[in-house]
Amino acid sequence: MTHRTASKLLLPFLLLCLFLAAALAQEAEPPPQAAQPEVTPAEESPPRPMEREAAPAEEAERQEQQPEATQTDEAAEQPQPQIAQPEQAPLQGPPTALDEARALLNSGRPVAALEILRTLPLDGPDRISVLFNRGLAAIAVSQLEGLDPGARRRFQDEAIAIFRTVLVDSPELVRVRLELARAFFMSGQDELARRHFELVLGGPLPPQVVVNIRRFLEALRERKRLTGYFGAAIAPDSNLNFASEEDIIYLDTVFGRLPFRREEASTEERSGLGLSVWAGGEYQLPLSQRLRMRMGADLAQRDYGGTEFDQSFLAGHVGPRWLVSPRTDISLLGTAHRQWLGTYPQIDESGMRLEIDHQLARRFWLRGTASSSVRECHNCEWRNGPQTGFSLSTVWTPAPVLQVHLTVGYDRDHARVEHWRSLSRWVRVGSQLALPLGFTLGTTAQMRRTYYAGEGGAHFTLTGRQRLDRSLSFGITILNRVVALYGFSPQLALIHEARATNAQAQGYERDRAELRLVRQF
Repeated sequence: MTHRTASKLLLPFLLLCLFLAAALAQEAEPPPQAAQPEVTPAEESPPRPMEREAAPAEEAERQEQQPEATQTDEAAEQPQPQIAQPEQAPLQGPPTALDEARALLNSGRPVAALEILRTLPLDGPDRISVLFNRGLAAIAVSQLEGLDPGARRRFQDEAIAIFRTVLVDSPELVRVRLELARAFFMSGQDELARRHFELVLGGPLPPQVVVNIRRFLEALRERKRLTGYFGAAIAPDSNLNFASEEDIIYLDTVFGRLPFRREEASTEERSGLGLSVWAGGEYQLPLSQRLRMRMGADLAQRDYGGTEFDQSFLAGHVGPRWLVSPRTDISLLGTAHRQWLGTYPQIDESGMRLEIDHQLARRFWLRGTASSSVRECHNCEWRNGPQTGFSLSTVWTPAPVLQVHLTVGYDRDHARVEHWRSLSRWVRVGSQLALPLGFTLGTTAQMRRTYYAGEGGAHFTLTGRQRLDRSLSFGITILNRVVALYGFSPQLALIHEARATNAQAQGYERDRAELRLVRQF
């Protein structure tokens, strides 16, 4: 794919992402006739796990015919968004086992309700209702007094597994996703809880439920202490050395401009199959009610069998985090990192980074960063010098199954040698879409322009003008949430990169693929 072709494809790609987001957002709106369930605003803070839960909203007519299945005030205080389920016929004849389990659950007898629900078949028309109520019962049992921690965690894990099963085929069910988020909250899996609460906010919700979810998010933020991540991938690469397809370059000599053939070793693309591993973690030490001290580290390794293309990265950060308001965080971090190429240090950097995280509206988050650092390049001293960078991101959740990310950025490199000084502007758009059958599709596209200072002749530009690079990258990822091993799922990622430039022998195309193990969200 040439750079010009890729440029023509970028705009339709972005428009397709926005059209898909708008379409899903419109579908997520409740029908005009749909009545929202009545919810009593929560009076207590922080949010409490719900001991007894009402049945889904569309089953309200059945409950009205069963006086014994009433909600307690405690249950009414919890989020109760509407959930879309297959239409069911009005209750006729004697109560079913599912009706009996609902009545037991709503009357505060979750153990008996769970025993019945575990015996019910999962291949009938009531499959979703059976699973949903079984998950609610498991959560309620996990909150009973007198349970040992191991048993409590087993019931929470059962509820999580059940809600995930429902979302495999019906990822649009808002109520199920809310209960999954709440189960993660109770089990202490805060990062997963936060992600699902944020997705729930993309659905049609009563105002009281939105308030309750924000209280959960606030509680997650206040109790955040230790977080971490780990991943690994098999990573084939078609162009490890960023080789250009040009084998002839033109140089100005005393005899005029003459063509020269480049060495074969420098023009040949090198491909390889690598192993990529990445990990990191952070601890937040409370200093006061609104102040935390952040301390963290990140590392990454990409290995191609001990060749000069092996890469390593190690970084650390430390600094305060200020909880300005329930919707705004500010962090000021001291940062340092080192990169290795092969077994030799290549770049050292140290500096400061300012981070701002703000929830602009129910479905929108803004995240901004500003950084300043000093670079020391080993065996390439001409690149030494200060660097600055700014970026602003917005995260939009138009529907519980879709998130759209848009980031714009600006980077400035003040290298020691003039013609290596540069200014870059870039924009990146991405999306994550949950599909039926357990699939999650991700897309990303990025465009960057880099302007170099100094005379263009230093970069072998034919016109003598300053060097200008135009870079494009496209990526697609797909995973299946059904396949999981200890909370991780295999993910396939395909990435295409291309750089067009007026500097000779500096343009390239590169295709990468990664088979990753990632945490299932």
